[in-house]
Amino acid sequence: MTSPASPADLSAWGAPRQPRGAALLTDPLLNKGTAFTERERDALGLRGLLPPRVFTLEEQAQRSLASVGRKPDALEKYIYLANLQNRNEILFYRLVMDNIEEMVPLIYTPTVGQACLEYGAIYRRPRGLFLTLRDRGRIAEVLHHWPLQGVRLIVVTDGERILGLGDLGALGMGIPVGKLSLYTACAGVHPSYTLPITLDVGSDNQELLDGPVYIGLRQKRARGAEYDAFIEEFVTAVRTVFPKALLQWEDFGNTNAFRLLGRYRKQLPSFNDDIQGTAAVALAGVMATLRVTGGTLAQQRLLFLGAGEAGTGIADLYVAAAMSEGLSETEARARCWFVDSKGLVVKARDGELADHKRPYAHEHPFIATLGEAVRTLKPTALIGVSGMPQTFTQPIVEQMAGLNQRPVVFALSNPTSKAECTAEQAYAWSDGRAIFASGSPFPEVSFKGRRHVPGQGNNIYIFPGVGLGALASESREVTDAMFLAAARTLAAMVDPADLELGRVYPALTKIRDVSLRIAAAVAAEAHDLGLAQAARPDDLVADIRARMFEPVYREYA
Repeated sequence: MTSPASPADLSAWGAPRQPRGAALLTDPLLNKGTAFTERERDALGLRGLLPPRVFTLEEQAQRSLASVGRKPDALEKYIYLANLQNRNEILFYRLVMDNIEEMVPLIYTPTVGQACLEYGAIYRRPRGLFLTLRDRGRIAEVLHHWPLQGVRLIVVTDGERILGLGDLGALGMGIPVGKLSLYTACAGVHPSYTLPITLDVGSDNQELLDGPVYIGLRQKRARGAEYDAFIEEFVTAVRTVFPKALLQWEDFGNTNAFRLLGRYRKQLPSFNDDIQGTAAVALAGVMATLRVTGGTLAQQRLLFLGAGEAGTGIADLYVAAAMSEGLSETEARARCWFVDSKGLVVKARDGELADHKRPYAHEHPFIATLGEAVRTLKPTALIGVSGMPQTFTQPIVEQMAGLNQRPVVFALSNPTSKAECTAEQAYAWSDGRAIFASGSPFPEVSFKGRRHVPGQGNNIYIFPGVGLGALASESREVTDAMFLAAARTLAAMVDPADLELGRVYPALTKIRDVSLRIAAAVAAEAHDLGLAQAARPDDLVADIRARMFEPVYREYA
């Protein structure tokens, strides 16, 4: 992977020529707004189209930060930032990267959840591609409509399971847009390489379909052979039109997520962030807790609330890690227990269980409730991936605290409104002893005079680095071993100061370095496994760092 050397190097982006005048001001990859110099204004036909004062990028960023601060709520801030991204990407990424802790919750979780719910009402300007059932037979043609032909990274959703909000159909476009923004801000993937795609196959959310501002197909969701044929044509078209692209599956329903990953992961480099990214970030958090609780990974007993793609993905990666510590596969799986909507996943329920749950259906009497499962199974860690808010109740957290000196409580469901408990609840109900992490950010908590900074077990720590490493090595496949390498790398970057605060992930301000180190680990795996198509450099870290996009203006003339 190489980034274009300069914003003026349009040939690297597949553009036929450099725009001038008003057309230049409408191109977000090239527009510098009031930062165009006097010489550029004359050379590019901009004289008179801009106010006379020339601003620096830093001055523009300060002004934009002040504008964000004046917005009355998070959704209005999201709308402002989306508009900024659509007119000047360099400025947008400078603002985000310089204020990462403030901006990430606005451009992604938790605000992106509300933005998706409102996507039809706040839609202003097209970003990404909507591929619909009406495009069957010509999906490749539609992909060619994308103006930048050097696409290397695609995030795609069909909108069926957006965060914990359910089926939002075409409104789910906010997720691919947001994820790709994080790829650039957190891992330095050049924005010209990225393409958000929504596959509109309908929606089973009737209230949505009946709404006056719904922007998608107003029909029930396609399933079965019709759906599969559409996906097959899409994957084939991506391989043809963008042969070097990495594909990230995002927010597909459980019915399709596992089988699409299994079917296509060897046909083109691809992964499912909800399954594999969530697994890696959660496992990294568990690994980091061991430096506080003691013991080994193989000695842990994990109890999951929720047995969908996120939960079983975490368990699968835990099994791989525990086997590397000497457990057999059977022994490792026996350390993972699940409670789903009907109760404990056990052998007696085998006939009713989905395929991804069956490996974790153990011989054990059925237990109907999470509280009873905690009392009986005595887990060392309680992991919530249910999308069911406030299900880690005070009695349950108190039970965990009674069983463990430092109970591990991960409430990972997104957005914040879906978290199984809040950070404040976890600390209060455990007498300040809980090691807490969540999927969306919670503010720090002061309890009995001690400062607690909850860790955010967000996939932002994993997927940008994994994608960057796969692109840099030009890996033919994204393997589970790469996600295990990413988890180990992330856990190792948690320092003693983080642990002292109760945080089992590095500060978000370190995210570029986290992504760089994970990218190097992933690229090393690709080379070691013989999957890399790029030559192996002498220094992977230095090579990847040199490729990472930095949002700075360059001279046009």
